[in-house]
Amino acid sequence: MIRRLVTLLCVLILVSSTVCAQDSGWFERSERNKEEQPHWITPLATTTPRLEQEFRYDIVWQELGDGRNVTNFGNGKGLELIPFDRTEVIFGLPPYLSRNFGPTTPDGLGDFSWLVKYRFTSANEREGNYILSVFLGGSFPTGSYRNGAEHATFTPTFAYGKGWGSLDIQGTFGITLPVADLSAIGTPVTWNNAFQYRIAKKLWPEVEVNTTLFPNGPRSGNQQVFITPGLVIGRIRLNHRLGLTFGGGVQIAATRFHTSNHSAIFSVRLPF
Repeated sequence: MIRRLVTLLCVLILVSSTVCAQDSGWFERSERNKEEQPHWITPLATTTPRLEQEFRYDIVWQELGDGRNVTNFGNGKGLELIPFDRTEVIFGLPPYLSRNFGPTTPDGLGDFSWLVKYRFTSANEREGNYILSVFLGGSFPTGSYRNGAEHATFTPTFAYGKGWGSLDIQGTFGITLPVADLSAIGTPVTWNNAFQYRIAKKLWPEVEVNTTLFPNGPRSGNQQVFITPGLVIGRIRLNHRLGLTFGGGVQIAATRFHTSNHSAIFSVRLPF
């Protein structure tokens, strides 16, 4: 299964590179849009309001308690493209979930996810160092066994960011809406904020506060908060077009209610 995912990853990179190469204005548009916004790094857990063009692959090790663990290969990340001015689309590869639960919950692929970003306004570090964007994301129930949701979801999100010299904050506020069984699934509200400080141009230590509110559904009335310290390194130039960014961190539960105790995150990105 892992071999199939790697093969699919390589095919997606090859296809996207071919499409981009055939459009002489594609990279020009991409570079122009990235120059019109701050040049911060993408956090580990919080989705950046910035537009990016890259391939991203994450691995997350979750400790659920009672000796149960889940390894999430991919974590719903994938191909990110800038096909139009102020617009980014993300095609998330279905993650592969490996558990130690026993035969009652087999390993398998999770749901396919997607995200569209639209940047309302932005200014780079010389012009004001800020950004405001909106997202519309979603997922389709493509997961095998019990590795995905029972219904498709949509997630409208407001995203923002502001920088002061080497310090920046990037945040998102969104709500997940299932297409059916609202009472059984609920509409969780997420509010994430990442605080970063750049050191020596390529080191980005960060602390994230990842909050989820459950106003209804089976977890109604609960609130979950994770504190996520981490470090992202990049962007490292590999050639005239391709770069490398990587990093890691640990999500630590800060509230009595939590769906996992700790989650270690490793992330690698290939911006182009």
